[in-house]
Amino acid sequence: MRVPVDWLREYVAVPAEARAADIAASLVRVGLEEEGLHGADITGPLVVGRVLSKQPEPQKNGRTINWCMVDVGSANGTGDPQGIVCGAHNFEPGDLVAVILPGGVLPGGFAISARRTYGHVSAGMICSVRELGIGQDHDGILVLTDRSDAASLTPGQDAIALLGLDRETVEVNVTPDRGYCFSVRGIAREYAHATGAAFTDPALALSAAAPAANASGYAVQLADETPIRGRAGCDRYVARVVRGIDLSAPTPPWLATRLTEAGMRPISLPVDVTNYVMLALGQPLHAFDVARLSGPVVVRRARTGETLRTLDGQTRTLAAEDLLITDGGEKGIAIAGVMGGQETEVTVSTTDVLIEAAHFDPVSIARSARRHKLPSEASKRFERGVDPQVAAAAAQLAVDLLVEHGGGVADAGVTDVATVTARSVIALDPGLPSRLVGVDYSATDVSDVLHEIGCEVDQSASPWSVTPPSWRPDLANGPDLAEEVARIKGYDRIPSILPTPPGGRGLTHGQRARRIIADVLAAQGLSEVWSAPFVSDQRHDALGYPVHAARARTVTIANPLSDEAPLMRISVLSTLVDALRRNVARGAKDVGLFELGLVVALEGPQQTAPTAGVGLRPSDEVLAAIRAAVPPQPRHVGILLTGDRDRAGWWGPGRAADLTDVLALARAVATALAIQLEVAADDPMPFHPGRCARLSLADGTLVGHVGELHPKVTAALGIPGRTVAGELDVDVLIAASDHAVQSTPISVAPVAHQDVAVVVDAAVTAASVEAALRTGAGELLESIELFDVYVGDQVGAGRKSLAYRLVVRAADRTLRTEEVSAVRDAAVSAATAAVGATQR
Repeated sequence: MRVPVDWLREYVAVPAEARAADIAASLVRVGLEEEGLHGADITGPLVVGRVLSKQPEPQKNGRTINWCMVDVGSANGTGDPQGIVCGAHNFEPGDLVAVILPGGVLPGGFAISARRTYGHVSAGMICSVRELGIGQDHDGILVLTDRSDAASLTPGQDAIALLGLDRETVEVNVTPDRGYCFSVRGIAREYAHATGAAFTDPALALSAAAPAANASGYAVQLADETPIRGRAGCDRYVARVVRGIDLSAPTPPWLATRLTEAGMRPISLPVDVTNYVMLALGQPLHAFDVARLSGPVVVRRARTGETLRTLDGQTRTLAAEDLLITDGGEKGIAIAGVMGGQETEVTVSTTDVLIEAAHFDPVSIARSARRHKLPSEASKRFERGVDPQVAAAAAQLAVDLLVEHGGGVADAGVTDVATVTARSVIALDPGLPSRLVGVDYSATDVSDVLHEIGCEVDQSASPWSVTPPSWRPDLANGPDLAEEVARIKGYDRIPSILPTPPGGRGLTHGQRARRIIADVLAAQGLSEVWSAPFVSDQRHDALGYPVHAARARTVTIANPLSDEAPLMRISVLSTLVDALRRNVARGAKDVGLFELGLVVALEGPQQTAPTAGVGLRPSDEVLAAIRAAVPPQPRHVGILLTGDRDRAGWWGPGRAADLTDVLALARAVATALAIQLEVAADDPMPFHPGRCARLSLADGTLVGHVGELHPKVTAALGIPGRTVAGELDVDVLIAASDHAVQSTPISVAPVAHQDVAVVVDAAVTAASVEAALRTGAGELLESIELFDVYVGDQVGAGRKSLAYRLVVRAADRTLRTEEVSAVRDAAVSAATAAVGATQR
């Protein structure tokens, strides 16, 4: 909100010596953040110029510049036209523009001088509003011909005073709960709170001057039959009619200047008047052409599918929640509080206008503005809450200005239809502000602040009964009032005391486990990445998943970021491959990646979560239904390796990553969590049959798979062949490791090594043989390792030889030779019984 200092002085006693920076500092003390200071920062000759000629000149870089001759009167000392190069195209010969001549300085210290550019000597600059510091529009230069007072402008006239650039403007950032500060009236009130300066409410005199409502006013009906949250869409509608207005009458210069300083462009007298009133009092207005109205003004909800052509020329299809201003209850003429309709627009032929000053429900206006993508200055104020008691004063100010400057005559009839409900009384314990804020506020302090901000306070009983003012819809309970006490008394009085945190319990087991997994993989040289968890059926097909089965396990996103990825992923690998492909495409050859992330694992049909209204806590039943509709989302870790796992160098050739590497990574993770994994052959997609291992717990619970990706998968995904991958269920690992582990004392006794080779059928897995040997060896077995596999004539067709090294040790003694041999023999016997092994 931009507030011209001169305008602010009319409503509050700002000291004569106070500058914009002083005013901004005072407003900061009551919670209005300074957004910027404007004005009084342009020096040198800034004048009105008239474009005499405009010659487009295409350049080699594809850009077209305009070589212009501009009449600047005698401002350049010679009276000759000024040659200026301009890159904008939104003006024509004859237009009036703002020109800064050599020697001038624009905001930001941008000095202007005559310089050679594009083959010409450009003696000055034709300025845009952003270059002048009065707006953000930089698409074209500021055309003064569009101003309502353009007829009185002459070349060479000082534009600094004309545009209000010699006056200061304070820009503040208004938070959503302080809608009353979107007006000079509101900012003046806050300045008075901050400094104690005398505040004069402009609405009081206007309300006193406004005639009372009578039966001869323009007919208005409030017919909202479907209120939202129990609140009517419109609870007050003031209508005033002014006849015989001369729309060709110019906007008075002082009003046009104030609008410019506030960041608005003067357009025409009726528009400028309504904008001025809105900025002054915070009450948006709308003007209708009375001649185009055929019946009473009726405010109702739109009918589903009903259409309205708005002022921007767009035909909009309305929803049942839209609040509509209609002519006679049938024909829509405006979306209430958002934008007027084209059919009743005030045009150059208009002589009689109806001024609307209404109070609309904030929720209705906010939803309509967003539904139709029509943010406006009016909707911005309505959705934050407008003072319902200021409508008559705002209409009176608009009528006064149109009568004075447009030559109109106000009808004696005044319409004021109101069903405004009284503000709820808040019960306030006077000690609450002290308890919440931590500062000792006396009852007198609290009472003084509440009266200062406009509350009515009944202190006859405890708790007090407090009625907030009409312009503060944000005050709804005791804590809101306590915040006002702290704000007005000064935030600087609140001590900066660091609260003592309660003793924490540290990380949960799940958090520690996830950190261990990430640390282990990072220590093995892998890089952690994040990928967006969105996929498509095409990705499922590329990974070799049955598309229909994969679709049944995932969730379809209602509003996806991309139509090409409308599904939630069911595996981390399905999106991790994108990061691998991107790294390989950018020249990386040896890549190791991992990602910890959530996947979706539907266990039945996808459910639709119920919706609940905003502003109220949903019922326990609705919350339970929402939670039930959320699908299981286990956490997985995905691993990808491609290229060399052992790098080549002067020491010899490298070694490509294979199944053993990703299996070792999975085992390293399990070891760090004190989990023993069972390994077995498996062949699920997207892995290569015969080069994939199934990892499970001792009880058979699936942990995940590791292996080499299928050649068809690597080809479909565009990643290197022989890429190895793995995916583990982190939630399973966390659950399996959530118990205390008994450490084993380190034995000082010597170890004994026994090698044993057994012959089994080729179909028997090494894992099953190892499990049998481990069972038979008993507690003295410290470790077992497969170190050789032989297939050939010496063992016969369909048979294979597996050689294992057994490490045997007792915790309390040195084992004798016969004890070690007994361990070996027991292990072989167990393997013979379990898998039919014979010792070789």
